[in-house]
Amino acid sequence: MECVVKWVGDMTFMAETGSGHIVTMDGAPEAGGRDLAPRPMELMLAGAGGCTAFDVVLILKRGRQDVRGCSVRLTAERAEADPKVFTRIAFHYTVTGHELKPESVERAIKLSSDKYCSATIMLSKTAEIEHTWEIVQV
Repeated sequence: MECVVKWVGDMTFMAETGSGHIVTMDGAPEAGGRDLAPRPMELMLAGAGGCTAFDVVLILKRGRQDVRGCSVRLTAERAEADPKVFTRIAFHYTVTGHELKPESVERAIKLSSDKYCSATIMLSKTAEIEHTWEIVQV
């Protein structure tokens, strides 16, 4: 895996991923940014959310669950002093589907957090991780 990040002016950066996609990042105005794009740490948090949501949906589909939606709300706290690493991250999953089994949803989230989601596992080295979930039956 690779990525190239280029400074494009002010405090704006463009990342081109190894798969050829482009992501823009910007800083807060008080740091010289123009507030035009997410901060790098916001993208790190979003990446963890995307990683685990991907796992949960895939695990549920493979388990023949009729999953129709999955969202993850992440709330993070950071250290006050540099480096301002994440110290706590709460993941709240809302999984929507037809006749979803609670034990299947719980198992999918546990497998993601303990085995498959590289981003969450990596972040757990500095942050206390909490997982909660709810099912919306349709």
